[in-house]
Amino acid sequence: MPASRPEHSLLPRPRKVSSRPGRFTLDQDTSVRAYPGAEGAADLLRTLLAPATGLPLPPSATGRVVLALDPQLGGLGEEGYGLTIGPDSLLLRAARLPGLLCGVQTIRQLLPAEALSGTAQRDAPWMLPCVEISDVPAHPWRGSMLDVARHFQPVSYLRRYVDLMALHKLNTLHLHLTDDQGWRMPVPAYPRLTGIGGHRRQSMSGPPGRGDESFDGIPHSGAYTRQELRDLVRYAAARGVRVVPEIEMPGHVRAALAAHPELGNNPGRRLDVWTRWGVCDTVFGVHEEVFDFCRTVLEEVMDVFPSPYIHIGGEECPTTEWESSPAARARAAAEGLPDARALHGWFMGRIGSFLTEQGRRPVGWAETGTELPPEFTVMTWRDPAHALAAARRGHQVVAAHYRATYLDYAQSADPGEPPAQPGPPVGLRAVHGNRPVPDGWEAADAARVLGTQAQLWTEYAGTPERIEYLTYPRLCALADRAWSGGRSDWPGFVSRLGRHTARLDALGVGYRPLNPRSLQTTSPGAAPPR
Repeated sequence: MPASRPEHSLLPRPRKVSSRPGRFTLDQDTSVRAYPGAEGAADLLRTLLAPATGLPLPPSATGRVVLALDPQLGGLGEEGYGLTIGPDSLLLRAARLPGLLCGVQTIRQLLPAEALSGTAQRDAPWMLPCVEISDVPAHPWRGSMLDVARHFQPVSYLRRYVDLMALHKLNTLHLHLTDDQGWRMPVPAYPRLTGIGGHRRQSMSGPPGRGDESFDGIPHSGAYTRQELRDLVRYAAARGVRVVPEIEMPGHVRAALAAHPELGNNPGRRLDVWTRWGVCDTVFGVHEEVFDFCRTVLEEVMDVFPSPYIHIGGEECPTTEWESSPAARARAAAEGLPDARALHGWFMGRIGSFLTEQGRRPVGWAETGTELPPEFTVMTWRDPAHALAAARRGHQVVAAHYRATYLDYAQSADPGEPPAQPGPPVGLRAVHGNRPVPDGWEAADAARVLGTQAQLWTEYAGTPERIEYLTYPRLCALADRAWSGGRSDWPGFVSRLGRHTARLDALGVGYRPLNPRSLQTTSPGAAPPR
């Protein structure tokens, strides 16, 4: 088949593609027939194509572009779709609206790359190849985590981030809203969380732990409004993306303790919002006031974010303060725990039970895959073996091994790379080679893996430009595997990506250019700094 046909550069790769002779032209006379339930997909199609093409694509009962929901298409699941394009018509069908939204992105990629531009393009017919596509994702969780706690990003950029995710059929934006270095989520009952916790006086200029740390001396601030976050949720949902919020606890809470020292293990101590990177040893106390606070915060989170999943962090929680606190040791003894270190699982269990009672599913980062309470959906990041350990315990699992999904590491060993997380590079091929479910797993364990996601911690990514350079094209690789599944077709991916970059160019994405170094395999490295 001719390599120039756009259906052979689709990313992610569809399950089944059959090329047909001919072209279908979108022009000023083209209208859209959206059957009941498909109106949202028709609106998205118009919204996405209008800036570049100027086409109105008005609704019409006789439109040649037909979008239809058919619940009888059970084999397509929640997000699968069927697309048939002939010389005189285009038919997009799905069992559910998310499938139609995915199909709209495929239509977008089948057009000339200029159709993705945000500004008006040439005044000419917009042609699509005649093709038949049947497409179903391999995994229901295909995500990207963006850390806005270390470096705040305006909501306008979050919308762009969602747009780029949706283009690649990624369906989960994991929004890391709080950490030691900043609190970005408004909570009316606790205004100091953003009033104090949303500001730090400066930031570390390089990696910690080398004895020669330096700081930039530049204050950093930022917090979202409730309305901004609600609008983001609606914006993302219209593109088939859900927003999963993360509120860290019981560790990574220095910003919260700066605002409310009474929640700590030493209530009389006054702390600042942390200006360093790495893991801070200040953690929440275990007195009832802390749990009242957590419940109030999470009630606000659940009111703003309808996601069934609520992430509460849980990782990298030093127990030193608990072990040295008479109150914490007494709490451990009163709860029948063997020692103060066991307070971590007890704490997570109490918060997890609260979320479950509210009809939500708690999510946590797993250090080993076996330490979180059974109701948790587990994100495994330290070792691929932890995903299997969690699945065997009956957890739902999101596999996010840092050597294949952490995009804050450099993309190559090239000395010209911008500052990044210390450690060996995570190259494009390593990302594309990642398999959430390796060979040899029992079917029941494999069925518990929801999918995978990328992570971008932003200690070294303070601007949208830096974020996009670190993210692309590596997120293209993760999206390809998360949707298509199976074994990596590296040569095929490289071929498709080479043509897909024209779409990224049209969107103004400042991705890392492809070159031989970016296409090399990188080797595993040491334990991850976070």
